Amino acid sequence: MSGEFFSIVDTETTGLFPGGNDRIAEIAIVTMNRQGTIVDSWETLINPQRDLGKQSIHRIQSRDVLDAPSFKDLAEELHWRLSGTVLVAHNLSFDSRFLEAEFRKCGLPVPETFLAQGMCTMRMSHRYLQGAGRSLQDCCDSFGIDLQQAHSAVGDATATATLLSRYMELDPDEPEWDGRLRLAAAGRWFDSMPRSRVAPVKRSQYRTESAGHFLEKLAARLPEFSGTATEENYFAVLDLALMDRYVSAHEEAQLLQTAADIGLDKHQALRLHELYFQQLVATAWSDGVLTEDEIADLVKVIGLLGLPSQLIEVAKVPPVASEDKEPIRKPQGNHQLDPGAMVVLTGDMTRPRSEIEAQLASAGFTPHRAITKKVALLVAADPDSLSGKAKKARDYGIPVVGEEYLWNTLLS
Repeated sequence: MSGEFFSIVDTETTGLFPGGNDRIAEIAIVTMNRQGTIVDSWETLINPQRDLGKQSIHRIQSRDVLDAPSFKDLAEELHWRLSGTVLVAHNLSFDSRFLEAEFRKCGLPVPETFLAQGMCTMRMSHRYLQGAGRSLQDCCDSFGIDLQQAHSAVGDATATATLLSRYMELDPDEPEWDGRLRLAAAGRWFDSMPRSRVAPVKRSQYRTESAGHFLEKLAARLPEFSGTATEENYFAVLDLALMDRYVSAHEEAQLLQTAADIGLDKHQALRLHELYFQQLVATAWSDGVLTEDEIADLVKVIGLLGLPSQLIEVAKVPPVASEDKEPIRKPQGNHQLDPGAMVVLTGDMTRPRSEIEAQLASAGFTPHRAITKKVALLVAADPDSLSGKAKKARDYGIPVVGEEYLWNTLLS
């Protein structure tokens, strides 16, 4: 495609291990320009030429892929759509490894620089969403982005595109945005229209409801990880591997192979398994209660990750209150907010948001678009809101107030 664009990609796969027999079963490419405007959205199911793996996660039905094209059928179309663009994904390591493996299998590899110069919105969250977890849901909640059709390629790719646009709004002068786009455009490798266009095949229906079980809920709320990119990429694989609370013997071996593929030895992987379990336990205790169902799931995780069984007894002990988790404070006046304090708005208010933000700035505060641990106050049209922003603010102990407080106290 001509011009300077980001290609935001998401894949749904039959499993987690592109080095083995797992394949891509669905792909979406959302094309977005530097201004954050989506200019194209394309999706298709792919016949993986094998069983669909854990359908409880991606929820693709077998009958839907029977007449879907193979990856080889789509290779030229994908080259044309991706050529000269900046590859973007949430957990880029996962999607890029699958793309590399699929292109290589059909004998039409993409340039190594294309994958190497991609951008990962999961890793970028450490810069723009301090305190957020790695899941796409958690990052979207920080901005109040509605993640629709989760675990479908087009749903996740669209949410990731919106997330990237919010990052660019927070940091419009960052030279990397334009630098990456120019570099990618200069490296375009496929200019001509594909000789034959293959009609995309879409799902017969989308299931929008979440699986909603314990581990999926915890994975969406896990705290920010301060380790290396390699370790976080492995944690993101664990999130997916444990989502259905089952890891086969084959998958267990493949987890260790995946660890080796991204630069971890067996000892490091097992150390990360224990750290991951500790994060699950801490998140499970965050509401002050560890239920019998949660204990049963943690016991399963211990077995799945090859950890010592006695860890469950340690997990049952209530944690000591953390000093960095402050209780929610009810603000009494604007004197409680320091000059320059960050204030976030959410919901439809009685005046345009731009006008309110201008007044906040004139009063010495800093209007901000995302919930991070540095935010001092969230002003909500509905202070009892269950929006992603409000939920994230409460998790961080940030006061949530109504519009009345804004006019009667903060800007009075």
